[in-house]
Formats: sequence, C-alpha cells, structure tokens
Amino acid sequence: MIILHIETSTNVCSVAISENGSILFNDFDDKGMNHAALLPVFIEKSFEFLKTAHKRLDAVAVSDGPGSYTGLRIGVSTAKGICYGLDLPLISVSTLEIISSAILKHHSLEPQALLCPMIDARRMEVYSAFYTTDLKIYREISADIITSFSFTEILDNYVVYFMGNGSVKCKSMLTHPHAHFIEDIVPLAENMVTLAEKSFSEKKFVDTAYFEPFYLKEFQATIPKNKLNSGN
Repeated sequence: MIILHIETSTNVCSVAISENGSILFNDFDDKGMNHAALLPVFIEKSFEFLKTAHKRLDAVAVSDGPGSYTGLRIGVSTAKGICYGLDLPLISVSTLEIISSAILKHHSLEPQALLCPMIDARRMEVYSAFYTTDLKIYREISADIITSFSFTEILDNYVVYFMGNGSVKCKSMLTHPHAHFIEDIVPLAENMVTLAEKSFSEKKFVDTAYFEPFYLKEFQATIPKNKLNSGN
C-alpha cells in the first residue's frame, strides 16, 4: 500500500509518501501561500524518489477541507491530474481529522476528552468539529461564530482540546476550565497516513471526476442560518 498524500488546505503546503504506515518521503513549506509554485516541485521530488526506490503508487490522498479556496483548488486539481494520468483511485481526508490525528500522535490526552480542531474563517467565525480520542465523530463539521458562551454545553461535560489556526483567536473567549488549547498544530501530509490507509483498506474512494472539497466560502453558504450560532 503506497500512497501519495497532498495537504494544501492552509498556508502550509506539504507532500508525503507512505508505505504500509511508514513515511518514505516528506516535504513541506510553512512560509505562506506559495502552493502553486511549491506543490509541483514537491510532487516532482516525490516521483523522483519513487523512481529511485523502484516503487509505484497505489493511490493518491488529498485533504478535502474545510480550508482555503486557493490552497484546496491547487491540491485537489493536482491530485486529480495524477489519478487520471496514472489511473489511480483518489482518497479524500478531512482537514479537521488530519489536525486531530497530529494531536493524537504527539500529545498525551485524557482518554474521555474531546478534540476540537478549528479552521479560521473571517472575523470570529471558525469551522470546527468534535471528535473522541479514537477519532469518532462527536459533532459534525459546522460553521460557528465564537462567543464567550460557545460550546458551553459540551464543555460542562467534557474536557476539550482546541487546536488549529482557528483556535488562536478563540483562546481569549473560551475561558471555561475544561477548555485547553494546543498551539502550533497545522495540517500536514504526514498526518494523513493512518486516515488514508484506513480508507484505502475499506475501498472508500471518491469519484475523481466529480469530487469537490469544502472550500470555506462555499461550505459556509451551505450552512443554514440557524446553525451560525454559539456552537451548541
């Protein structure tokens, strides 16, 4: 099982190749939105590695948002092009699950806690979801306007770890004693491996022709007004 992973949902551009859980190739840049210039370079380097190692891809995995319109468009169009060119299946992985996966790899958490990855939108809006520590969905992805009362019902009953670029602006608002913030966590291709390999094993592929990610502004338009609330 050899998979090429592409993550471009935020200002970080990253590419990785995995084989049966092990990372064979990894490259990233976190200096800004230079994806159009950087991603082709990373892809070329990854294919050079595959050629030298005499290995062939079995699938391509790409982050599917929510995230930057420009970043996701570049990542998804590149992934689709590779899949078409090499006749490979396409796997989509939620950006919020990628962030949560990074937390589980590098931090010891309370077993009954919840994870709340956040992607920054505009003003005090974020896109977030809640997961258990075994990455089961507790609350689906939603657009939330953050206030001091956001997620109170959840925080009254669970310790919650907030992370992702949307959590930075929420730290001063969410002062509940059960709210904990883990900083400097960004979605990276290397943290897609477990999620993508699970989808590959279960043959959960997306239609390469029709697949579209959760672009921030498009996803927001699909959220009913009554959902743009305090997050409860």
